[in-house]
Amino acid sequence: MTDAERRRMWRSYVDAYFRAQGAWEAAGRPFPRPPMPTQPEAVQGLQCGATTRAGTPCKLTGLYKSGRCKLHGGMSTGPKTDAGREQSRINGAKGGRPRNPSP
Repeated sequence: MTDAERRRMWRSYVDAYFRAQGAWEAAGRPFPRPPMPTQPEAVQGLQCGATTRAGTPCKLTGLYKSGRCKLHGGMSTGPKTDAGREQSRINGAKGGRPRNPSP
């Protein structure tokens, strides 16, 4: 099985898990919790695999829905639309935490 197939299987498993989780939460979280989908044998121990700065593949196994670890999950690349850029400019103009005045 190729790595791409394993990642597709991972994403479908995570989608099914979150659908079941959402249905349980929408029902008011009744006790006992319903059985959740089991992780397929083929994706157990799936590693991140992103290329590190050293050029080696990342070996972390705690993966997000994207199939990547917390370090390589994909940071925000900023606003893409003109409206988003304008809102970002407005938010940046508001300033941060007020500073203490100098004595």
